[in-house]
Amino acid sequence: MIKFKQLLWFGTEIFWTFVFMDNGLSKAERTRQFIIETTAGIFNTKGYAGTSLSDLTDATHLTKGSIYGNFENKEDVALAAFDYNLSKIKQAIAQRVQKAVTYHDKLMVYAQVYHSFSGAPFPTGGCPILNTAIEADDTNTLLKAKVAKAVTDWKKDISTMILSGIETGEFKADTDTDRIAYSIIALIEGGIMIAKITGVAANLDRILITVEELILGLKA
Repeated sequence: MIKFKQLLWFGTEIFWTFVFMDNGLSKAERTRQFIIETTAGIFNTKGYAGTSLSDLTDATHLTKGSIYGNFENKEDVALAAFDYNLSKIKQAIAQRVQKAVTYHDKLMVYAQVYHSFSGAPFPTGGCPILNTAIEADDTNTLLKAKVAKAVTDWKKDISTMILSGIETGEFKADTDTDRIAYSIIALIEGGIMIAKITGVAANLDRILITVEELILGLKA
């Protein structure tokens, strides 16, 4: 078993050396990134409490010492995994927003991206905001703070788009930007929750139609 792990680690090390060679990452940084990317889907699926150390060692084929040589503890890995999972979604949204011309179309990106919360760009397990919020609400203050910041930043991004649309005359001047922003977020995250609980993806699609109608109602 030890030889098997050593061989796998040797192969993994070569792989990541080639991947990150041009990025100038050190061996320690490559190892840390490997741990994050390999365990991100596990945390997002099983949650912090449900993910054991053996889950991490089995997935990475690293020893406990190797993992905790790069992270203080399991919670530290979970925090980094959340950031990684969230970054995948944010990057996909940002790319689509940049291509959109009007602020109406930029806002509509959110409804479009979340139509399929289980496929790309979502990491294994679906939306990390919903998954982590449900588990960490009363159990983990650090993870809860991560989710709270993610929602606050999301609200700020949407509010900024709406304000920009108001300035250009595209949206109504009396629009309550924060209310609309939080409503869009609540509909999306609530829709994902309902779809997951009922096992019917179409339920999310129905709720996203409401998001689209809400955005259409902003037009001046």
